[in-house]
Amino acid sequence: MSDVVGELRILPVRGIGEIVPGSDLAEIISHACSADPGTTLVDGDVLVVTQKIVSKAEDRIEAIDFDDPKLHKTIVERESTRIVRRRGDLIISETSHGWICANAGVDLSNIEAGYAALLPVDSDRSARRIRDALRHRFGVDVAVIVSDTFGRPWRRGLTDVAIGCAGIRPIADLRGSNDSLGRELQVTEVCIVDELAAAADLVCGKAANIPVAICRGVDASWLGEGSAQRELVRHPSEDLFR
Repeated sequence: MSDVVGELRILPVRGIGEIVPGSDLAEIISHACSADPGTTLVDGDVLVVTQKIVSKAEDRIEAIDFDDPKLHKTIVERESTRIVRRRGDLIISETSHGWICANAGVDLSNIEAGYAALLPVDSDRSARRIRDALRHRFGVDVAVIVSDTFGRPWRRGLTDVAIGCAGIRPIADLRGSNDSLGRELQVTEVCIVDELAAAADLVCGKAANIPVAICRGVDASWLGEGSAQRELVRHPSEDLFR
């Protein structure tokens, strides 16, 4: 990883439109990017695609009855492998992917009334599908991050994080390099994909209906093979709180 990134630009991709089960996300994203000369995809770009449109395209949508709150709870419990904590209607749980999050990632925002969006079955695979299609059909070599909004223990507020990636290494390992004063770094590992997901959310927003952003100018050493699910979930043996 280079010491300094010269310039990093975060570009919102407008004109994505409504996504339905079976939508071709690569086709839709490529068309939307090409509609604006400023967002035409180039090699080395990192696309951040929000979980919601991935879930819609992959038909990870389930009907719910707002008059039956137990139904939502049943879906959350079904999508959980472990309940970490309950308080009122809020459940903090662990998903089959290993994520610890509210309500197993089952979300009612930015989706039609009467439906809930579930997390993709395998967000790394979802990212690979988009990346491979863009490369093979449109001739552009980009990395892809699938992002979602999570809370964080001991801190208020939400931020977007990566739940899937392809073509980018999730973590930049700085151990063994020197800091600005020449001291060797012992434990520093930077979660690049989370930082890019959070940066992308600043131009997408929660109410702007912009579900895709381009991160342009990323360090080329960040690009490569990696898995958000395998590399970002801390093993229980390394977790002081389990």
